[in-house]
Amino acid sequence: MISVDEARSLVLALAQPPESEEIAVAEALGRAMVAPAVARLTQPPFDASAMDGYALRSSDLPGPVEVIGTAAAGEPFAGETPPGSAIRIFTGAEVPSGYDRVVMQEHVTREGDRITVEGASANLNIRLRGNDFTEGTAFRPDRALRASDLGLIAAMNVARVSVARRPRVAVLAGGDELVRPGQQPGAGQIVSSNDIAIAALAREAGAEPFILPLARDTEDSLRARFAEAEGADLIVTIGGASVGDHDLIARVAEGLGMERSFYKLAMRPGKPLMAGRIGDTAMLGLPGNPVSAIVCAKLFMQPLIRAMQGLPAGDGVAQAVLDRDLPPEGDRQHYLRARLIPGESLPRIAPFEDQDSARLWVLAEADALLVRPAHDPARKAGEQVSFIAL
Repeated sequence: MISVDEARSLVLALAQPPESEEIAVAEALGRAMVAPAVARLTQPPFDASAMDGYALRSSDLPGPVEVIGTAAAGEPFAGETPPGSAIRIFTGAEVPSGYDRVVMQEHVTREGDRITVEGASANLNIRLRGNDFTEGTAFRPDRALRASDLGLIAAMNVARVSVARRPRVAVLAGGDELVRPGQQPGAGQIVSSNDIAIAALAREAGAEPFILPLARDTEDSLRARFAEAEGADLIVTIGGASVGDHDLIARVAEGLGMERSFYKLAMRPGKPLMAGRIGDTAMLGLPGNPVSAIVCAKLFMQPLIRAMQGLPAGDGVAQAVLDRDLPPEGDRQHYLRARLIPGESLPRIAPFEDQDSARLWVLAEADALLVRPAHDPARKAGEQVSFIAL
């Protein structure tokens, strides 16, 4: 068995460089940029008023000064701005040359066309030209694009962006005991839920997943399913990674030319994890237990998908304060389902008593995975520990 860190490095090494495609900025939410967006203009394009009020010279304070015109957004004042003058101005309007301050209307007393300023603040209330960005500024965040990023790119007058193509991820569950959700299980059968959860985790990481038809426990059925995964960047199988007469996935994959990176690692849940490559396609073989499959997908599949898009894999590890005592840990790194509780400087973390790797209900209630290294000594409530948010 290898360590989690060794396995993670080997899994990430399966990532091929991302392929790029150009899409409209409005469609780029959650995508990873492979080339920067370059601003085609300066923002603001002129010195702009930050609020409604009056534009004037600081040297003319406190007045009185004469109001000689008005400026609004999209309707600049085009006249001269002699000393002793001011204009009524609204938020976003261009501040004419000669004026160096906008006074809030609440600080102004107006009588006819003359104003006097009382209690003006030190703030000039002017957004200087280019204080957001200037023409030629490049923007490429090292993460998936957020809504605010799309707003910025659009404001830069960039209509299309170059992003990584979404990795296509084929998800394959197999076993004679499986039926689809909504079907009535027969004797000895269960509902297939793992493939749905794993596909959702793949989509969450930025992939384009597709769930293959359930494979039966025959080599012919598995070979047919693998053939249907043609064109995928990553094939994720569920179950069939343990040693046994009915575990056919490894044998079929090796028959298709899989170069295996590793098989089994020192963690729980999730000891039987397989990784490798079939031609240009990466492959992960997840355990069949529901919790084991999801934990392994969180720790290995999602970082791999991010790496396939040219994004940092990230480990997602944060710190919390242990809520109860824990006994010494065994010889495998342990990921305990846990609940986060608001704390003062750090959250508190309370691991569930029941850590059965077949219980999805507990995982659905969990906020985090408490990370305990192999051979971790007994821990007391109040100690600082590591966790991964779910």
